[in-house]
Amino acid sequence: MMQEDAIYERDGRRPSATHAETQFRQPTEVLAREIIETLLLTFFIFWLVNSLVGRYRIDGSSMNPTLQDGQYLIINNISYMLDEPKRGDIIVFRHPQNDLNLIKRVVGLPGDHVEIRNQVVLVNGTRLIEPYIEAPPIYNGSWTVPEGQYFVLGDNRNNSSDSHSWSFLPKANILGKAEVVYWPPSDWQIVPHYAHDELNGQQVQQGVQ
Repeated sequence: MMQEDAIYERDGRRPSATHAETQFRQPTEVLAREIIETLLLTFFIFWLVNSLVGRYRIDGSSMNPTLQDGQYLIINNISYMLDEPKRGDIIVFRHPQNDLNLIKRVVGLPGDHVEIRNQVVLVNGTRLIEPYIEAPPIYNGSWTVPEGQYFVLGDNRNNSSDSHSWSFLPKANILGKAEVVYWPPSDWQIVPHYAHDELNGQQVQQGVQ
């Protein structure tokens, strides 16, 4: 005689006839429990996803041509819990002087000396290679980034409220790293961060000035 295999959910025990009869007599209770379990699982997944990622709409042109007004972004909320921001990263953060959320590119790390003159950006005396900017900056300035803070600029250098106008960004204000443009569908793309190879090794060698 052939024997059939059985599978039992949850506690793995084979239900008794009495238990099976109770389930048959009380289908409403079983259905209600299943609905509650499904809702709880759905709420947990929703909470988890919203803890790991954020969704933002770009309002303005300060990151042109890299990012455009009206695009929607997904950011990684835990990226900088696991690693430090790098030069060339595009980040979302709270403005250090008000409640606005902004998006800019990291240019200077703690301890860096940033100088803007003759329409070029210099970090620790090395000229940044910046193929992503709208146009070279027409302003000048010199800054030494304090410990625990960052120097950020918009890619649209001459139409951006950023560190050249309001100073440094505390790390505590960083919300996350921009990852994906998901709307409109025609603009879908992985956000193009930029690795400044011309500055490789400086982060290890530098000290806070």
